[in-house]
Amino acid sequence: MAQWYVKDLGKLTGVSVQTLHHYDHIGLLKPSVRLTNGYRLYSERDLLKLQQIIALKFFGFGLSQIKTLLTGNVETLGHFSVQVQFLEEKAKALLDASQALKSVISECRHDESIPWKTIIKVIEVYRMTQQLEKTWAGKVLDPEEIKQYANFETGLKTRFTAHEKKSFEENWADLVEQIRSHLDRDPKSEFGIMIAKQAMDMINDLYGREHANLKHSIWEKGFKKGQMDADHFLAPEIVTWLDQAIDVYYRGRIYGLLDQVEQNVSADLALQWHELMEEMFGDSESLKRGLIDEAMNDDRVSGVAIKWLQKLL
Repeated sequence: MAQWYVKDLGKLTGVSVQTLHHYDHIGLLKPSVRLTNGYRLYSERDLLKLQQIIALKFFGFGLSQIKTLLTGNVETLGHFSVQVQFLEEKAKALLDASQALKSVISECRHDESIPWKTIIKVIEVYRMTQQLEKTWAGKVLDPEEIKQYANFETGLKTRFTAHEKKSFEENWADLVEQIRSHLDRDPKSEFGIMIAKQAMDMINDLYGREHANLKHSIWEKGFKKGQMDADHFLAPEIVTWLDQAIDVYYRGRIYGLLDQVEQNVSADLALQWHELMEEMFGDSESLKRGLIDEAMNDDRVSGVAIKWLQKLL
């Protein structure tokens, strides 16, 4: 039966003598053979255990976890499953960090100093993205939208003063209360359209055209499906009422432009159409195309307007 001194075992396995002494000190791997002269040797069983330690370290387990796993009194596969999830999250985090660093490099010239403000912002967005994945955003938004929302939230800190933020919150609360007090009124009425315009003016100013597609996703997948948290909560009846009012408000604007096609096919009209699409959907071409497809199958839209929309495509 083969036996090894600490130095020989180190050469055999590529583990330093210092590391083996540390494993001995913490009780993770002690030489199991003691000679009459007091020297201790590692047995083949010890070698097998060291190989297990090396394997578990490769998979990212800490020494305390390894010590627990090697006692034989735990359900190892369960720990492996947890470690798989941990490694996948770590790999994703490293990939995100790599992509963030690439974006910083791409924005820099070699003759310029390092833009530390930009780097700090990138790190802040990265950390916020990780936090958002564990909130309502993780249930509502896809990974790319979560990153966009993190950028949006980070930007809000410098876009608005504390006074402006407080003013927005108060005005929004007042608007929600107006809806709550008038749920018996038809959301498709002039009153509903007025409320919808006020709401969209506020929301569009908040998100801007840069994040218009994000605004749409949060409304459709978050508010309308009841997936928001307490800080963003709107009662379902308010969401339903406001959604109908917003639909009528935007349909009125869309029909208003399409009705002009019969008399006016100028570049200005096309510009107005593109601006309205950007206001509603930002840079989401799929959402814009979806609305145009719907309009071209709408009996309310004239044949001339349909041909005009086809040209826009």
